[in-house]
Amino acid sequence: IMQSPHDDPTASAHQPIFRAPFLALLVAASMPLLFWFQLGLPDFGLSMAFRPNDLETGHWMGLFTSMLLHGGWMHVLMNAFGALAFGTPIARLFGRSVGPGFFLLLYVASGAIAALGFGMIHYQSDAPLIGASGAVFGLIGASMRLVSPNGLPIGRGPGVVLLLPQQHPIVLRQAGAWIALNLIIALVGTVPGFGGQGVAWEAHIIGLVFGMLAIGP
Repeated sequence: IMQSPHDDPTASAHQPIFRAPFLALLVAASMPLLFWFQLGLPDFGLSMAFRPNDLETGHWMGLFTSMLLHGGWMHVLMNAFGALAFGTPIARLFGRSVGPGFFLLLYVASGAIAALGFGMIHYQSDAPLIGASGAVFGLIGASMRLVSPNGLPIGRGPGVVLLLPQQHPIVLRQAGAWIALNLIIALVGTVPGFGGQGVAWEAHIIGLVFGMLAIGP
């Protein structure tokens, strides 16, 4: 978002390169770091993956630990850039006091709910689900409802944020576009750069809808 010099008359001519909040940067940077450690695990970390039939056996931790794993560098980079881009307005909205706790709660809950929904759809499957995509799509869904009324980045200046209603045309158009993209991925079956691995598009959509709903309360 470009900012007029009149928006902040005290601003210096030298602006920082990165304006993203620290927490959004931390979440994004953690993904390649964790994947680097994952590469050294004897089972590629698949013992921490989530399998839908875990729901039947009561192994629930995979709903959370699966978010720490990824299937390849392309998978990692896409989620890291997504977390940075869409996590930035969310982190600015929540602020610095209790904000980090709410940000992480939204992120983790989105990922867990996305994995749970995927597991319920594929209840008997033992195929491993890994990746933070459900959590990232939760941030995408939440960010779709945020609008800065004064043209400034969210969290700066007066009129911090407008929370659009779920049925607002802007929200519905964005949601429709993301859902359509994932349905295309479902038809294609795989995405280039993922080594022939399938993409859990259902988890993406569930995470997107959860984030869109959860940002209100």
